[in-house]
Amino acid sequence: MKNLKKISFLFVLMTFVISCKTMKDSSSNTVTGKVDSIEAGKDGYTAKISTAAKEVYFATISIVNVGGPQNYKQLKIGDNVSVKGEIWKTEEEKHIKVTEIISVK
Repeated sequence: MKNLKKISFLFVLMTFVISCKTMKDSSSNTVTGKVDSIEAGKDGYTAKISTAAKEVYFATISIVNVGGPQNYKQLKIGDNVSVKGEIWKTEEEKHIKVTEIISVK
């Protein structure tokens, strides 16, 4: 009976660890689209990006989040960009905290 409890506990623990790892990996996504507008912030800016699928994302870009000044780029309205980061949704909007600027054209 003790072994059954230990095995059950180990199974539950492993399931929890795997599910947490999966959630963490899925939080890093890529958004590609055209910059429609830019709003300056305290330590960066927010770019409104429209994708080919007619989705709109508000991308928060700051020096700290992209890993320092060497990775930071100032986007311009009309740029076609690809960014990577953590996506979250509010009731009406989609946001991405940019951790990497992949390309700017």
